[in-house]
Amino acid sequence: MEQLSHQPTGRGGAVIRPGHIAIVLVMVIVAFIAGTRVDTIRAALFKQSANKNSAALDFGEVQDLYKKLAANYDGNLDSSKLIDGAKKGMVDAVGDPYTVYFTADEAKEFLSDLEGTFEGIGAELSKKDGALTIVSTIDGSPALKTGLQAGDVIAKVNDEETRGWTVEEAVKKIRGKKGTSVKLVIVRKNQDKPLDFAVTRDTITDPSVKTEITPENIGIIRITRFGQGDTVQLARSAAVEFKNRGVKGIVLDLRGNGGGYLQAAQDIASLWMNDKVVVSERSHGQVKETLRTNGEAILEGIPTVVLVNGGSASASEILAGALHDNGAAKLVGEKTFGKGVVQDIVQLDDGGSLKVTIASWFTPNGKNISKEGITPETIVGLTAEDVAASRDPQKDKAFELLGR
Repeated sequence: MEQLSHQPTGRGGAVIRPGHIAIVLVMVIVAFIAGTRVDTIRAALFKQSANKNSAALDFGEVQDLYKKLAANYDGNLDSSKLIDGAKKGMVDAVGDPYTVYFTADEAKEFLSDLEGTFEGIGAELSKKDGALTIVSTIDGSPALKTGLQAGDVIAKVNDEETRGWTVEEAVKKIRGKKGTSVKLVIVRKNQDKPLDFAVTRDTITDPSVKTEITPENIGIIRITRFGQGDTVQLARSAAVEFKNRGVKGIVLDLRGNGGGYLQAAQDIASLWMNDKVVVSERSHGQVKETLRTNGEAILEGIPTVVLVNGGSASASEILAGALHDNGAAKLVGEKTFGKGVVQDIVQLDDGGSLKVTIASWFTPNGKNISKEGITPETIVGLTAEDVAASRDPQKDKAFELLGR
């Protein structure tokens, strides 16, 4: 995803720079990707950073523990699994839910999920307030069809309690072959009792951009993630069509978009603005990098409303914040997720990778939205009853503001 902007999360909240990745789908995606950078980083750079922040670690005690384990354990030890476990344990001990060690297989899944094809249930996951939470469900997915909702807390998977699980662990349990099923126990806000769901897995193919032009000549562009492949190309093609058709307004729908590549968010912001600040990154209190729009602002001056909700995270928050703070768009909907940190993806010699938080990001107006999110100036809710009745008061409000 982007410099991951959440957790390519299940998807959710990570921002990744091109090479960065943002949030994890229980598509399931492991990316909420709020701020994750996916650049290939030389080992020397990583060592320099490590030496700068801490002294070399003495692994003598770990080796001593292994010797005692090998001498006393009644069974066979798999050295590769022990090493992977040690790596995961060290990274988990950092205490940052967005800093994660991926094995080689997990790294491949993480990056492929970001591009939108996998077998699973089609729900994006992240950790919120320590709980395993659904950030969004993919259009047409088994998760959506079964009735899972953004904000649902997954308490159990196949009768196993999820307390203490990482997003990656949950993804492994929820993913599976097409046609198989997974049992989930859900805790939902305003529900007195937990809810039981049995979800049949399927192949999930999720185009990152969907567009239409309404009879009233309003262009709608829905972006479900900021992928490295087709996202910018599809968005730019839509912008050209909108411009040629002379649309009188645009609705940019980022609801449920957990993040992705930061470069994609920057490029899409450039469709509306020329040479404007998109986001700045700070580390240890110092500005590390400031990203600006570039290229032809095809949609400049066309009235735009951005739709956001609690599932809009990382790169979505960066794009929404950039358009809003620069006066290019109004925001409608509900408060966003609140992932204001960026991760880099560091490639390791064993084929695995380290997704590590390297900075906090700030909107053009200088706000870091960690835990707070972005609150739209026009707040409009969307209830389960609205969804069941095929009503969309958030989109209706956007049309109203655009003068439909």
